[in-house]
Amino acid sequence: MSEQTVTPGTTGTPAMPEAPPSVNVFAPPVLPPEAPDASPKPPRRVLRAVARWTAAALAFGVLGTGTAFGIASLERTDVPGLATEDDGRWDYPELSLPALPAGSPRPFGAGNPAEIHHADLRDLLLPAPAGAAPDKKLPGGWISTETFLDAYRQQDRQSVAQLLKDAPPRHIAARGWTMPDGTVSRIYLVRFTSTAFASGMLDDLNVGSSAGTPLDRTDTTEIDGSWSSQNDFENTSSFVFAEQAPFGAEHVRQAYTLAGDTLALVVHERPGKRETDRIPFQQTLILQNQLLA
Repeated sequence: MSEQTVTPGTTGTPAMPEAPPSVNVFAPPVLPPEAPDASPKPPRRVLRAVARWTAAALAFGVLGTGTAFGIASLERTDVPGLATEDDGRWDYPELSLPALPAGSPRPFGAGNPAEIHHADLRDLLLPAPAGAAPDKKLPGGWISTETFLDAYRQQDRQSVAQLLKDAPPRHIAARGWTMPDGTVSRIYLVRFTSTAFASGMLDDLNVGSSAGTPLDRTDTTEIDGSWSSQNDFENTSSFVFAEQAPFGAEHVRQAYTLAGDTLALVVHERPGKRETDRIPFQQTLILQNQLLA
């Protein structure tokens, strides 16, 4: 099967639907014909004056229209005075969906009631952006249950390990990296035998109105009000949280996404007293969800 291409947007938001057929907003409106005027005609010299002013107005109108077309054809950052400051988003490579085994349906397609991802889970991991230093422990391949448990606080790892024994996942894959500003990113994909087991794990971790079982190096974590459910793709559900002040030696943002048989955990943390940037985190989450959807 040929690959489908998914191109990340410059804003980390989902692709917009096709725009309606373009309408030339600069074209003058078409007015109905006027009824004959029975009033006396104005003197010829008045008509000449009106013609001169009309010609001048049209000339300025054409100039203005040309300028408007010129601006409309430029990128926002190419127009002086309209340039937008860098909002901190990361430069991710072009994304593509991996090929499926012959005869296998997409996770949310017809004939796949268990919503199974048949593609190699490692190929569904978001690649690292430009400038990232890879995490040698999370290189983008399979990881052990013990490595996944390292994401949680020491005192909670045994309980999470028991959950994974009760409902063992089929595979766990992970990728991590560190950006030049010190932000550490980690993405875990945990695939179960069906969506029921993945959803059950989310419930057992008590994720919902709260972040549930705390991650390592987190203190008070609450729902991130800047995230909207409109950012979710069809067939995915995200639960997004951010550590609240006062926090410890680092600030953590985290999100769980349920996508069929797969549970994703996305974590960004930055050492120091500055909060982890919101836009790169949401960009990372949206792109990862896009691959899973």
